Amino acid sequence: MSTIKGLRTLRIAERPNLIWLELETDEGLTGLGESFRGAEAVEAVLHEQVAPWLLGRDARRIEAVSRHLMTPYLGFHSAGAEIRAASAVDLALWDLAGQRHGIPVHEALGGACRTEIRAYNTCAGYAYNTSGVARRDIGAGDAAIGPYDDQVAFMRDAGALAESLLSEGYAAMKIWPFDVHAPASGGHLITLEQLKIGLEPFRKIRAAVGDKIEIMCELHSLWGAQAAERICRGLEDYGVFWAEDPLNKMDDAGALAALRRKTATPICGSETLAGTVPFRQLLAADAIDVVMLDLAWCGGLTEGRKIAALAESHARPLAPHDCTGPVTLMAGLHLALHAPTAIFQEVVRATLATWYRDLVTDLPVIQMGMVQAPTAPGLGTALSPALRARPDLKVRESRAS
Repeated sequence: MSTIKGLRTLRIAERPNLIWLELETDEGLTGLGESFRGAEAVEAVLHEQVAPWLLGRDARRIEAVSRHLMTPYLGFHSAGAEIRAASAVDLALWDLAGQRHGIPVHEALGGACRTEIRAYNTCAGYAYNTSGVARRDIGAGDAAIGPYDDQVAFMRDAGALAESLLSEGYAAMKIWPFDVHAPASGGHLITLEQLKIGLEPFRKIRAAVGDKIEIMCELHSLWGAQAAERICRGLEDYGVFWAEDPLNKMDDAGALAALRRKTATPICGSETLAGTVPFRQLLAADAIDVVMLDLAWCGGLTEGRKIAALAESHARPLAPHDCTGPVTLMAGLHLALHAPTAIFQEVVRATLATWYRDLVTDLPVIQMGMVQAPTAPGLGTALSPALRARPDLKVRESRAS
């Protein structure tokens, strides 16, 4: 028996949307989980709903815990607070499983299909997603605050940014120059002038480095069907690897399938979805070319590997998301190493070089654009001792009586 004796959440004011979960067992082990957005709501669910049921249970019964927490009376098949809480629990249980057996999570999942996986750099800056509201009004006149302020860079000189990434071994990058144009119409109209402005970074990248780097276009679920179609058709001239989350309703399988039929630009989706059912519906409708998932939002590794199996059964590649927190990144890497059709692990070099390092003891090792397999037991990271000494740290505990 591996009895769960304590449930602890940790948050810091500097990163108000991040929440970490530690589960303690009577074996003396501590498993680490994480989620993002609405941290206070997730904290409430964990202590007020999850803890009374979870404390005293066997941490080895990961599937049973997942099935219970992933089917609340309300909130399933969404990435709401209940599912984000369930995701954090599941990550911590898999971390415990790896530690218990002295093996990394990718081995606990059934073994790695590869020992490294290609990274793509999401061109965010140092403070991206700090408040949970991504800044979309960055323009060519904004000043960079460091060498990896890549969101400023792709708006100012995307060609030079591509050259910088290639020099570090990255062979793929993701940018979102259309976001600034969505608010004016609520995402339902993009003018020809706006379209040409948004396409300019792609032109600069191809002019600077040719076809040496893959480019992904992030659309952040901001667009209606007609505007998304116009953007995707415009991207066809630049050989974009995918257009990500093009529609404002990424669970609308019919609308996505219709869009996919009208453009040669591959469609990727979606980090915003949770549970297997929405992914099954999108794949059955032939609505997406690439499956993206976020393990802190979709239900954790237990649900994530089922989504990966759906992707495999439909011969679709998989690409785990990271633009939120370091524990989710480590978990996504383990799934990307294990899942047969995984092709990329998303990273943000700005956060890897700065504040991610302040939060955890270990981060993924990247060598010439390839993310290496972790070898330590469990997820392979823990919260930094310096984090626990922070004056803005808020800790809440629930313990078995």
